[in-house]
Amino acid sequence: MNFNLHDSLDAKAQRLLNALEIGTVLPIHRHCNTAETYILLRGKIRVMFYNEIGAETESFLLDPLNGNYGVHVPIGQWHTLEVLEQGSVVFEVKDGPYIPFQPEDILY
Repeated sequence: MNFNLHDSLDAKAQRLLNALEIGTVLPIHRHCNTAETYILLRGKIRVMFYNEIGAETESFLLDPLNGNYGVHVPIGQWHTLEVLEQGSVVFEVKDGPYIPFQPEDILY
């Protein structure tokens, strides 16, 4: 569930809180028009980067209790996340306007 902190989907900065629960499914995807930054406020998640054939290339365990707060996802980077703790909340920032996923931006 998202709580948008920006005024509209056309805003130049898309800032939102994203509440995530175990079992949340986010397809491996990319953003071709913007980079993205995740700052984990509570809980625990793993963010994974992939190459264009779907092989995992990097993994980042975000856990504020261990000093691992965030990750920057470069523009065009294939990525997804896995929620490891109930009640996880991410502060997410990317350039606007909001552009929904296009079929070519979902790996599978």
